[in-house]
Amino acid sequence: MPFKANVDRRQHIPKQRFRATNWAEYDAALRGRGSLTVWFTDAAIAAWKAEPRTTRGGQPRYSALAISTALTLRAVFRLALRLTEGLIGSIIALFGLDLTVPDHSTMSRRAETLEVPQLRSQPGTRPIHLIVDSTGLQLCGPGEWLVDKHGSRARRSWRKLHIGVDADTGRIVASTLTTNDINDASQVGPLLGQVADPIASFTADGAYDQDGVYAEAARYPDAAVIVPPRSSAVPSATAETVPTQRDHHLRAIVESGRRSWQKASGYNWRALVEADISRFKRVIGGALRSRTDRRRATEVAVAVSVLNRMLELGRPEYVRLA
Repeated sequence: MPFKANVDRRQHIPKQRFRATNWAEYDAALRGRGSLTVWFTDAAIAAWKAEPRTTRGGQPRYSALAISTALTLRAVFRLALRLTEGLIGSIIALFGLDLTVPDHSTMSRRAETLEVPQLRSQPGTRPIHLIVDSTGLQLCGPGEWLVDKHGSRARRSWRKLHIGVDADTGRIVASTLTTNDINDASQVGPLLGQVADPIASFTADGAYDQDGVYAEAARYPDAAVIVPPRSSAVPSATAETVPTQRDHHLRAIVESGRRSWQKASGYNWRALVEADISRFKRVIGGALRSRTDRRRATEVAVAVSVLNRMLELGRPEYVRLA
């Protein structure tokens, strides 16, 4: 990264300054994200109860709409399942609706198989610039009092969240949840499989400097792969005759330096996915509350849908001052 090349004089480098050009609209959007507006349309009331099933098994009482609504409120307000049940019950009572409230056991059980619809653009509308990164999410476990009581610190488990962000809109267009021992580059294929639009460029950090990543990105022949080669990287065997994108990156770094390559290639836009990860942990939290992997995947899908809806209210537009 640029600051590593200037670590000896980092304190003398002035901080970049920006100014929002649409502050009035963005300020209203920020207030709107915290505004609580709840309404039930006639269609939602009619769809609250599940359709009768024709296969074997018990009849479901609540539709996927009812369960996803409950889990969305849980994610936004960071509630436990029992508190979520109480919140929905109070809302329904305030509206005077004749609807039953999903209990916490039903919400937990239905989250195992719930399919969360994501707001997606129409396929083929425009090529997108995809930025990929991963972060860790902690799992629920014993609190600090247990450490003080027994005098031993057990290492907590965690899961790894992989996300793909549209650089133009800031929306999370792809996400996967894996165990912490999964390599980041191995999830490029599943992430690309969730993107319906063509890919104009694929940007990631040095952990994705692997042949498999370039092979997965090859499904989009016109896509630029912007991944910094490792410090020990060497050109390919065909670098002189048929250079690859990685060979071009290596040559540009040798000729003009890594900082110039980052600016010329657009690698610095990777900061946008870091901002989305920070927004995920500030709004949703840095821990997963569910107890099984399938329910955790549903929890992440609901969180992604919530963040994308919040982003639709408005985004800041900046100009650089210094």
